[in-house]
Amino acid sequence: MKTNNVKHTLWSIMLLISMTTWAQRAETPDYQYDIGGKIHDMVITDGGTVVIASNDGLVGIKPGTNDLLFKFTNYGRVKPEELTIVPNSPYLMVGQTGFGAMSTKRAVIDYMSGKTLFSTEENGWKQVGGCHVIMPENKLVVSGQRRSSEKYVQALAIYDLDTGDQINLLKFKGTETVMGKPLLLNKEVIVPTTKGLIKMDLSTGNTIWKSELKNVGWMATGAQSKELYGFTTNNGKSSKIYKIDIATGNLLWEDPQKVRGKVVNFEITDEGLAVVSDVDNSGKSKLMKLAAGGSESKIAFLSKTNGEDLWEKAPKTKGYVQHFYIMDDGILFGIQSGGINKISFDGKTLFKKPLKTGENILTMAETPQGLIYITSEDANIVNLNTGDQVWKKPLKYKRADAISSTYDSANGRYLISADDELFAIDEHTGDVTTLAESKFDGKEDPTGVEVRDGGILLTSDQNMMMLNWDGNPDWHEYHRAPGKSAFGAILAGAMAVASAAASASASMEANRNRNVLGQYTYRGARYKNMANDLAGVSGASVAEMLKRFNATSATENAQFVLTKLDEGVGLVKLNKDTGEKEKEIILRDKKPVYQVDDWAGILYYQANDKTIYAYDLNK
Repeated sequence: MKTNNVKHTLWSIMLLISMTTWAQRAETPDYQYDIGGKIHDMVITDGGTVVIASNDGLVGIKPGTNDLLFKFTNYGRVKPEELTIVPNSPYLMVGQTGFGAMSTKRAVIDYMSGKTLFSTEENGWKQVGGCHVIMPENKLVVSGQRRSSEKYVQALAIYDLDTGDQINLLKFKGTETVMGKPLLLNKEVIVPTTKGLIKMDLSTGNTIWKSELKNVGWMATGAQSKELYGFTTNNGKSSKIYKIDIATGNLLWEDPQKVRGKVVNFEITDEGLAVVSDVDNSGKSKLMKLAAGGSESKIAFLSKTNGEDLWEKAPKTKGYVQHFYIMDDGILFGIQSGGINKISFDGKTLFKKPLKTGENILTMAETPQGLIYITSEDANIVNLNTGDQVWKKPLKYKRADAISSTYDSANGRYLISADDELFAIDEHTGDVTTLAESKFDGKEDPTGVEVRDGGILLTSDQNMMMLNWDGNPDWHEYHRAPGKSAFGAILAGAMAVASAAASASASMEANRNRNVLGQYTYRGARYKNMANDLAGVSGASVAEMLKRFNATSATENAQFVLTKLDEGVGLVKLNKDTGEKEKEIILRDKKPVYQVDDWAGILYYQANDKTIYAYDLNK
């Protein structure tokens, strides 16, 4: 009888364990969040806040807290195309348009504090046509149609994004509307409209001057804010550049300068104006393409005095400009289809001949030996004055799907990983050797190379391999992938969109002088560059972002890998110096939906369609 009781008790315990395992899809989380609606998307922002889109709206999660940071349900479900995370800022925008343009809804949320800083409903707007976050001024410029109580007039307003307060409101007469992106100049703003340019005082709202230059899409100004340039385009087929006196609004050139295509890059230098415009002939017939030429970038250098082209002969590109840098002695540029050249400000070729390279120039940066370039097919260092090769011959490899590189300062060499080969290039002699052949499991190629205290670490999603300084493997860890993460694909798409938005912003914000060749840097350089861009911006949310940017990444000494463990699918934390497991989190799902904040070291896992679990991976 006692034996039967023992058996019954053991069976009950086993049943309880089985039921608990089935019900609890993951081990006890450090944090748990009830989203409310069915989850559709999740993005980890640059500031660390997790933004989740559900059937109900948007939800924000702040790392290391139990409560939701914000819940924005005003507009119901937010589709991916209706959400914009503004690059290099702590802000996101939501924009929805109904059946008619009059039903447009816009909102701006500070995703670091959770505050809704602007919405069409709360701020008196019926329709918003333009909504621009201006950094580093930390301002929001909104244009469109006011509500019925203000007789639906067209207007423009400027808001302080530190507080959400309205700084100024300008109302237009008749059918005049804002055409392009306004330009902030300290205590003044220049607004492009369908009837001209308007310069107004931000503190009083008074109009300083009005120009009849219509339909300007965007503007650029020099560092001293004494010269202003306005740009118009004819559906991207051609563009016109105007020079305007900032003090009076008068046109300073007798005629605008016309260039083919759409202006995508513009720099004001002491010697003149550097202009890059893209000509797209892809939609033309074969006969028209033959007459008009191929799709390519055009480079021009204009006089600041009268707008005339200072070069007798423009440099040939035969493709789109992928890299464009203003140097002390001229302009350095790289073409996406291959090729690097350098032109002096007076139009002379500084390189002995155009440098031939492989397609898709991934890296152009300065080193003590010269300009290093890395493409999908080759790499080299060249003399920036002559274009001569520093390495005896370029490093060439088959067109690689995965390329990464770093500098090994202790051994005075550059390391380039291309597919399954690791090349070492002596920085003094340029001698190239194959340091190692990295055969990774799971049909993976290395996607990262990192110099550690004890050797060279090669990594991919599921592999880690430590090489000694001679290229021989010390250890190799492989953890088989259980399946693709849906959130991983979502984040990759979101990052691609953000990257495209940042590129577009860089080309339009010409007065920010972004076209400066940087030094060859290590991992984490992106956050450091963003921190430099935001260093002068006031506001608690920006300050909080800067703390994250300047902190040490959680992946500095660890890598997180999703794999199949003894108890089911889970995430493992691996030490980068030893390859040993430091932590395991069992998720149980065969294809878990999750995302890892590499910087803060937090795993976000969708436990069910309305719940997110978070695990601190630093413990």
